[in-house]
Amino acid sequence: MPDCDGSKVIDVLLVEDDEGDVLMTKEAFEYHKIRNRLHVVSDGDQALQFLRRTGPFADAPRPGLILLDVNLPRRSGLEVLAELKEDPELLVIPVVMLTTSRAEEDILRSYSLHANAFVTKPVDFEHFIDAIRQIDNFFLTLVCLPA
Repeated sequence: MPDCDGSKVIDVLLVEDDEGDVLMTKEAFEYHKIRNRLHVVSDGDQALQFLRRTGPFADAPRPGLILLDVNLPRRSGLEVLAELKEDPELLVIPVVMLTTSRAEEDILRSYSLHANAFVTKPVDFEHFIDAIRQIDNFFLTLVCLPA
């Protein structure tokens, strides 16, 4: 049964290699008292292991939302997005591309690979934590997610 009332605690996977952005995201979750659980991996290979529950992530929860950076080591965010949207079990997980990129080609490619949203990370802390709050409000409170 889908979660349509926003009361369920959701696991959120953040795929981000910039430690400063990871810290700001964690602080945004704390500042806005976001109840959802944040899990962090730092490259594209780890993201796929987490999602497929392999290697060191065998016990990983299935996330209800993925926040995915475009520019990642080992495997880019766009490569990760393409792989997970080809997997029948993973393609239903909403993906927000959360990145510093403003490149038109990254935006077009993200949407052509079925990203649910493309958000350019604000550089200033206040705007960054507000962007995280808005993503949480929309994807984890307002919309119905698959169970």
